[in-house]
Amino acid sequence: MSMIPSFFGNNRRGSSSSSFFDPFSLDVWDPFKDFPSSSSSFSRENSVIVNARVDWRETPEAHVFKADLPGLKKEEVKVEVEDNNVLKISGERHVEKEDKSDTWHRVERSSGQFTRKFRLPENVKMDQVKAALENGVLTVTVPKVEAEKASVRSVQISG
Repeated sequence: MSMIPSFFGNNRRGSSSSSFFDPFSLDVWDPFKDFPSSSSSFSRENSVIVNARVDWRETPEAHVFKADLPGLKKEEVKVEVEDNNVLKISGERHVEKEDKSDTWHRVERSSGQFTRKFRLPENVKMDQVKAALENGVLTVTVPKVEAEKASVRSVQISG
């Protein structure tokens, strides 16, 4: 009996000999397989959201976000602060203009809008957020509030 639930792609119909998890199997769980795929705008928009990859790391001084946004200009990207604790990165990649004489063999690069939001902890200076876009990588730095030094005071013991 398999230890992996059937919704992870381990349910091979008609194959009783395969009761172990095979990471190289082509029978892979697809969470979007039941969504309607007739709408090309859904699949195009979904691929753009998925392709807006962001790394978030925390240093002693700041929270640093790095987003891969190849081919985008800084005018096509927005960095906003919402409700004083939510960082929002959004933008739009436009469709390349078609020339009637061109013959397209494959279109894999996605276009459309993307939005990513991150709720930040209370120890940040949202009024000092900085952003830079260089070589297709957006870097957003959110400085942290300096931790207060623990003060020590003596307490008189009575008695």
